[in-house]
Amino acid sequence: MEKDRPRKDLGLEDKWASVKTRNLLLERDLDLVDGDLEEDGALGEIRMPRPRKMRRVVGKPNSSYFKPAGIRMNELVEVVLTMDEFEAIRLIDFEGVSQVDAGDKMHISQSTLSRMLSVGRRKIADCLVNGKGIRIEK
Repeated sequence: MEKDRPRKDLGLEDKWASVKTRNLLLERDLDLVDGDLEEDGALGEIRMPRPRKMRRVVGKPNSSYFKPAGIRMNELVEVVLTMDEFEAIRLIDFEGVSQVDAGDKMHISQSTLSRMLSVGRRKIADCLVNGKGIRIEK
C-alpha cells in the first residue's frame, strides 16, 4: 500500500525538521553520551559510528601493573594500556612479527594495527620519560 501512494517531495526545511526529530528520538531512546554520534552530510545528519570489529588477543600479560621505583602509589599517575595495544606491541616488538602478519593474527587491518601500535608506544614512552605507572586493562 505504501508503494501506491505518490511520494511528496520534501523541501529543505522539511528535510531538516525530519533529521532533527529523528536525531532527538535517537539520542533519547539510546541514552547516548557525547562523542557516540558522528555528524555527516550537508544537512548535519547524525549517525552512529560503525561497530568495532572483534579483535583476537592471544597473549596475556604476566602482570597488569608496572610502576617506577621510589614513587608511592598514592602519588603515582597511571596510564592505561588497552589489551589491543598490548597485543600489538607484543606481536611486533617482542615476537618480531611483521605488521601484516600481526594484523592477520588479530583479525584487523594492517593500518588499524599500525595506529594501535603507535598509540601504545607513545603511552609507554610517556610513562618511561615522565615516571608514570602503566596499568594494562583486562
